Amino acid sequence: MSNVNSWRSGPDADGRFGLFGGRFVAETLMPLILQLERDYEKTKGDPSFKAELDDFLKNYVGRPSPLYYAERLTDHVREKAGATKGAKIYLKRDELNHTGAHKINNCMGQILLARRMGKTRIIAETGAGQHGVATATVCARFGMPCIIYMGAVDVERQKPNVFRMKLLGAEVRPVTSGATTLKDAMNEALRDWVSNVDDTFYIIGTAAGPHPYPAMVRDFQSVIGHEAKAQMQEREGRLPDVIMACIGGGSNAIGLFHPFLDDKEVEIIGVEAAGHGVDSGQHAASLTGGRPGVLHGNRTYLLQDDDGQIIDAHSISAGLDYPGIGPEHAFLHDSGRVTYLSATDEEALEAFQLCSRLEGIIPALEPAHALARAIDRAAEMERDQILLLNMCGRGDKDIFTVADHLGVEI
Repeated sequence: MSNVNSWRSGPDADGRFGLFGGRFVAETLMPLILQLERDYEKTKGDPSFKAELDDFLKNYVGRPSPLYYAERLTDHVREKAGATKGAKIYLKRDELNHTGAHKINNCMGQILLARRMGKTRIIAETGAGQHGVATATVCARFGMPCIIYMGAVDVERQKPNVFRMKLLGAEVRPVTSGATTLKDAMNEALRDWVSNVDDTFYIIGTAAGPHPYPAMVRDFQSVIGHEAKAQMQEREGRLPDVIMACIGGGSNAIGLFHPFLDDKEVEIIGVEAAGHGVDSGQHAASLTGGRPGVLHGNRTYLLQDDDGQIIDAHSISAGLDYPGIGPEHAFLHDSGRVTYLSATDEEALEAFQLCSRLEGIIPALEPAHALARAIDRAAEMERDQILLLNMCGRGDKDIFTVADHLGVEI
């Protein structure tokens, strides 16, 4: 593990986490990026901004989200693990936020910033649709026009969220280029931004993109980890032994992880989407099966062919179906502070059903990937140990996908 004074100190002045991050954007966008950085740095330290954001998070979003002891899931693990094994499993229930996922934490922060910057038009990209719904929600709340770019494949498999966005007044623009998924939606959103530089604010949904987005999204999502630390101290009188979250671009994960990074006694694990298996070539596990490159304005781990062309990712989960990962995760992977595992479509489906039946909580397919590995990890741990999982989204949006894979007609 690298010798650093604090794992929470990045990025540097150039927006880099070690070898990763940075700003690789068109010349047209550079003035906007630099202005965004200046305005964010000025705004985030403003007590009135923090007070306004905290008020909306409490009274509109519904924070703090509960910390829940998953007793039946814990018992299930202990029955299989033996007499002395089986950690207590806690769920940080961010699926109970308004809109049903962690995405609104970041969207609320960014739209308040956009208003302070005088922007009047909002654009966003979305995969699973949760970021699109959260963006459309805050735009409705503040009366701002909203355009959401979404891959045509994702439009089809996330119909409930598409309808929700339209109900909220957003224009959903299906993207038919490339693999017609999240990567391509982000491409189109960046093209829009270049063409509408004066009035448009781009709310990026994950901890990726050009600096300052990875750090800004992380900062807005870190409310998850800060709450979890305080709640765990209140419930158990100490920090958890292991914390876990799923990772696509990685916003929910870095939101949980970042406040814990300097707590050396806490093991941190991220879980990527292995699709049909990393060896199959049909997966979205960038850290496991990729290598460093540049995409969407930052240097990070990417799925690439031998010529450096981006390979299409695959996951049953639209929110993890991305061929890259946030640059801070790439840094934490290479430095060894965080361990990154993966789970297949089938493993996620099994965990999805198990959590639903044992806890009465239908998880999104995204955190179901992390849950699959959490069950394994908890079984290796002692009974007096604690594992905390970020339940970053609820599964309403995924019922059609799951039913189709299970051969069930709705």
